[in-house]
Amino acid sequence: MSPDARTVASERPSDVEVSRFGELPDGRPVRQFALRNAGIQVVIIEYGAVIVSLHTPDHRGEAGDIVLGHETLDGYLQHSPYFGAVVGRYANRIAGGRFSLDGTTYQLAQNDGVNHLHGGARGFDKALWKGTPVREDGAPGVVLEYVSADGEEGYPGRLDVRVTYLLRAPGELHVRYHAVADRPTIVNLSQHSYFNLTASPRDVLGHVLEINAGRFTPVDDTLIPTGELRGVDHTPFDFRAPSAIGECIAESDHQLMVAGGYDHNFVLDRVSDRSLALAARVLEPLSRRTMEVRTTQPGVQFYSGNFLDGSVIGKGARRYAHRTGFCLETQHFPDSPNHPSFPSTVVRPGATYAEETVFSFGVED
Repeated sequence: MSPDARTVASERPSDVEVSRFGELPDGRPVRQFALRNAGIQVVIIEYGAVIVSLHTPDHRGEAGDIVLGHETLDGYLQHSPYFGAVVGRYANRIAGGRFSLDGTTYQLAQNDGVNHLHGGARGFDKALWKGTPVREDGAPGVVLEYVSADGEEGYPGRLDVRVTYLLRAPGELHVRYHAVADRPTIVNLSQHSYFNLTASPRDVLGHVLEINAGRFTPVDDTLIPTGELRGVDHTPFDFRAPSAIGECIAESDHQLMVAGGYDHNFVLDRVSDRSLALAARVLEPLSRRTMEVRTTQPGVQFYSGNFLDGSVIGKGARRYAHRTGFCLETQHFPDSPNHPSFPSTVVRPGATYAEETVFSFGVED
């Protein structure tokens, strides 16, 4: 699979530095790609298509790394709750690890209790992708490709996948997803970075969040959507106006108690089904760093780092304690194959799965 017509590959475009990150236990090398422009610097590795680091300036102009992760490949192999990875073939959960398509029932890995999570025991986050540095319309980037075999983790059909990371305007990281299948299958890809805009060990409860969603998908006790699209009015899930993440997180709300905080899909308010639309904005009041997320996807999973418990030690020997990172995973809805009323995630031969998410970083005066 080659990049699209607008992307021109070269061995080493300017503003893309390629080097060795580590080696898998079977001896295969893993490379890293450092992308830079006037606004940010991001490092991406071939293992899991992981964003290892993302440096942005604060209001004093001092750059800091705002994503959780590891300094070595071994960290990602041994102790990584999807830090920075592209997750798939199906991001989020599928009830019982089971779905039916065209009259055939498929059983996937059950790696989250009885459910299937983020592609299974060896999802795309644990795959070795093939990276190629690129320049597109003057923007430095990397294209990562992976072929998921028919039957991998129980999914039907061979899936050829391409993820493109580009630094376009200063402070903008574009993530594009592209996939084609040789048999009918299901696809839902997402980027699973944990953000902390303080670039420090502080918790994220003071981050001020806005989500452009008037509804969310409530879940059962195993975090599977019930099928309801529930309004956020008068609930802790109303982020249509900016609110601190910690403002309502401790309320006696059944949904918060089930998930241990926020771990829910929000149904984005959209004008057009295929345009890049606002999903979320975040402001960190101390550093004054901001992040805006736009996407073509219909939903975003807001996760408040509930399962971080201090057992993982990451970059700078930092212990990742409870709620020291948050995720905004743009996506189709969890368990969509088992909910006909949800947007479809079926991809058939001759069709193309194509989605895009843009993360824009800045500073508020």
